Amino acid sequence: MPIVVLFYQDNNMGMHKIFLLKAIYSVAVVFMEIPSGWMADVWGRKKTLILGSILGSAGFLMYSFSYGFLAFAIAEIILGIGHSFVSGADSAMLYDSLKADNKTDKYTKEEGRITSVGNFAEAIAGVLGGFLAAVSLRTPFYFQFAVAAMAIPAAFTLIEPKLNTTKHIHSVKKLIKNIRETLLTNQNLRISILLSAVTGTATLTFAWLVQPFFKAINLPVEMFGIFWTALNLTVGISSIFAYKIEEFLGKRNSLLIIIVLVALGYFLSGAIISYWGIAFLFLFYLIRGLATPILKNYINQYTQSEVRATMLSVRNFIIRITFAVIGPLLGWITDNISLNYAFLLAGGIYLISALIVVLPWLRRK
Repeated sequence: MPIVVLFYQDNNMGMHKIFLLKAIYSVAVVFMEIPSGWMADVWGRKKTLILGSILGSAGFLMYSFSYGFLAFAIAEIILGIGHSFVSGADSAMLYDSLKADNKTDKYTKEEGRITSVGNFAEAIAGVLGGFLAAVSLRTPFYFQFAVAAMAIPAAFTLIEPKLNTTKHIHSVKKLIKNIRETLLTNQNLRISILLSAVTGTATLTFAWLVQPFFKAINLPVEMFGIFWTALNLTVGISSIFAYKIEEFLGKRNSLLIIIVLVALGYFLSGAIISYWGIAFLFLFYLIRGLATPILKNYINQYTQSEVRATMLSVRNFIIRITFAVIGPLLGWITDNISLNYAFLLAGGIYLISALIVVLPWLRRK
C-alpha cells in the first residue's frame, strides 16, 4: 500500500485510472459478496475461507507479472472475488465460535485484536515494502504473493463451530426474501449494517487519498513507508482498546464521537494540506481503529447465526458498491480540480449520510 500509487503511476496511470481500477475491484466484490456470504452460511465458512485464500494468492501472483491497465483489471477481479469469499465469513466464524463457548460478550475485544494484528502487520510491511520498492516498484508484489499464500494453510487449520440453528437458506429466492424481510422488519440490524457500511466506505476512501496527500506536501518517497507504518500502528493500538473505550463512553457517545471525528478528519485534512495536516491523518486513523470492531459487533448482536455471514456480506456489498460510484468521482476531482475539494466533498457526504442513518437511534433515550 505505501508505494502502490507510485507503482501505478510508473505504469502510466493517473488518479482517475487508479480509482477506476479500484472501482473494478469493488464491482467484482459486489458481484460475489452476497452469494459468497450465502455460500458461507450454507456450504460452510471454512470452505469459503479456503477458496477465498486461494483466489487471493492467485490475484497477487498475476499482479506480479502483469503490465498495463487491462492486466491489472483482471488481477483486481480475481482479488475481488477472493476477498468476497473471505469477508463476512471470517467475522461470522469468529462470532459463532465465541457463541459456541457462550463468550459473545468478548466479540468486540477479539475483533479489535484481529484489526490490531492486521494493522501491526501492515505497519511492518510498510517499512519492508519501502525497502523492497528501492529494488523495484514490482518487488513488493512478489513478497505480497508469498504473504497472501500463508492464508491457505491457515484456513485449512480452522474448525467449523457447531451452530444451534435448525434452518438454512438453500435457494437464491429464499435468500433474497430473507434479506429483504430482515432489513425491513429489523430496524436495529438495518441501522447497524448501514452505519458500518457508510463508515467503512469513508475509511476505505480516505486510505486512497493518503498517498496523494503525501505527494501534495512533497513528502520524500522514502518517508511514505514510515508514515504509512505509523498510521497503521495508530489503528492497531486504538482497536485493541475499542471495547474498553465503548464501555467507558457508552454506545450513544461512542457512535457520536466516531461519526463527528471521521468527518472532522476529512475536513481538516482537506483544509490543511501541509506537514501540519499529517496530524489530522493520525486523528482519522485513530478513530478508524475504534469504528471497525464496535460497528461490526452491532451487526452480530442483531442477526441470527444461520444468516450471519450473509448479513456481514450485505455490509461489505454496500461498502464496495458505494466506493465503486464515489471513488472514480473523487479521483477525477483530485486530478482536475484539487485534492482539497476531494477531501471536503467526501467528508460532507459521510457526515450527512451517517447522521441520517443513525438518527432513529439518537432519538431514543
